[in-house]
Amino acid sequence: MTHLRMAERKNTKQIRRKMIFIWMAIMSVFIMELFFYTWCRVQSVKVGYDISLATARQKELLKLQKNLTIELAHLKSPQRLTEMAQSRFHLVVPSPEQIVKIP
Repeated sequence: MTHLRMAERKNTKQIRRKMIFIWMAIMSVFIMELFFYTWCRVQSVKVGYDISLATARQKELLKLQKNLTIELAHLKSPQRLTEMAQSRFHLVVPSPEQIVKIP
């Protein structure tokens, strides 16, 4: 009879070990899922911040482009060029006698 009880105890210990192993495997999978979910959320938030920063940068660049376009138009204006030619380079509008027509 003691031999039978020992066999039952071994069998019970093996079942407990299997149950503990299965429980540990399930818990390990669950913990890995939690880590993966957390990593995905962190990446999602990071991408959201990156998009926000890129949108702000785009707005800044569009504003700069608009300002540069306005400045370029100002620099190319005929009034400004005429004034600069007269003041800096002492150029004058030619008289009709100075104009030579080429046939």
